[in-house]
Amino acid sequence: MKRLKCLTASFFRRAGICCAALLLLQAVLLSGCSAPSAWADLLPEESGDWQQSRETVAALPEFSGSDGYLRVHFIDVGQGDSILIQAGEHAMLVDAGTNESGGTVTDYLHSLNLTKLDYLIGTHSHEDHIGGLDDVILSFDIGTVIMPDVSHTTRTYEDVLDALLEKNLTVSSPQPGEAFSLGDASFTILSPSAEIAAEAQEVGDLNNLSVGIRLVYGSTAFVLCGDAESVSEEAMVQSGLPLKADVLKAGHHGSSTSTCGSFLDAVDPDYAVISCGKDNSYGHPHQETLDRLHAAGVSVFRTDEQGTVIAVSDGASISWSSAPELSGSSQEAPAVSYVLNRNTMKFHAPDCPSVTQMKEENRIRFEGTRDEAIGMGYSPCGQCNP
Repeated sequence: MKRLKCLTASFFRRAGICCAALLLLQAVLLSGCSAPSAWADLLPEESGDWQQSRETVAALPEFSGSDGYLRVHFIDVGQGDSILIQAGEHAMLVDAGTNESGGTVTDYLHSLNLTKLDYLIGTHSHEDHIGGLDDVILSFDIGTVIMPDVSHTTRTYEDVLDALLEKNLTVSSPQPGEAFSLGDASFTILSPSAEIAAEAQEVGDLNNLSVGIRLVYGSTAFVLCGDAESVSEEAMVQSGLPLKADVLKAGHHGSSTSTCGSFLDAVDPDYAVISCGKDNSYGHPHQETLDRLHAAGVSVFRTDEQGTVIAVSDGASISWSSAPELSGSSQEAPAVSYVLNRNTMKFHAPDCPSVTQMKEENRIRFEGTRDEAIGMGYSPCGQCNP
C-alpha cells in the first residue's frame, strides 16, 4: 500500500496537477514511504541479485511501544536458537543459544531497551538452546518460565536452575492446547504431547521433548518448535490443533530429521527460518530439508547466511528485514567429520563427550555426509545430535 501511495504521488507530481497533487503528496509524506533510519542498516542494497525477491523486503516500522505491530527476531546465535517476540510493550524469549551466546542475547535485548520478559521459554535442555538462559534470567525481570517437565544433569541445566532459584522463579510445563496472551498476540502450546514426552524421557531423546508453540497475531501466525523431530511433528499433526502458519521456524536447525512432509503440509508456510551456525560441523541445514521447503514453494531465511532476521506483522501481512536466499537449486550435502563407534553403531560429532569415553579400537574417524553414515548402518547419537 505504501508503495502504491508513493507511485501515485510521483504520478501527480510529474503530471503537474498541482492542487490534487499537493494534497495527495501531503498525505503520503505524513504516512511515510521510506525506511526509518533505525532500520536502514537491516535492509539489503538493491543490487541486481536482490531484485528478484525485492517484494519480500519492506520498510520495517520503527518500534514505538504499543504501535500495532508484532515483531519476531530470529537472533543470530551461531549454531543454536534464540527468538525474541515483541507485541507492543510485551515481550517473550524462546531459547537463548549456547553458553557463549548469553552475552549476545542479553546485549540484543538491552539494545531494544527491554527490562522485562512476560514469558521465557526453554524449548528443551540442550546447551545450544538453554545455554544463555541463566544470563537472561539474571539480567531481566521474568514473568512466566516455560520448559518441558524433565530434569537433566548437565552443568548448563544446573546453571539455569541456579539462576531460577536466585530469582525465586518456578517452571511451568503446560500441555498442548493451553493458550496464553502476549499483548494483542497469543500463543498456543503444540508439543510435547504426554505420550511423546513419556517415550522421549524413557530413551533420553531431548529433541522430541521440545516445547512447540503457534503464535498468532491478527490473521498471521508463526510455528516455533525447537528441535522437535518427525515423531513429535507427526503427533502435532494428529492432535487436531491448528498448525497453519505463515512462518515456520524449521526444526532442529534444518536437520533432515525434522520438517517432515506431513508436518510441512499441515503448517503450509510461505516462509521458513533456519537458525544455524556458518560452516557448522553437523552439516545443517541438510539438503533434504532445503529440497522439501523449496519443493513446497517456501521462501527460506538462514541466520548463517543473513545474520539476525526480523519479521514484522501488522496482523494481515508480514514484512522482513532481509530477502530470503535466492538459490532453490539442489546441491550435494557437504561432507563433514563424524566419529563412528563400531561397538554401539552410533555416530557422533567430534566434540561429543561420548567420544572421549570410547575404546580406541571402537573409534573410527569418518569424513562424509550424515546420510552416508546412516546408510552405513549407524544412527545419530542422542546426546550431541549430529
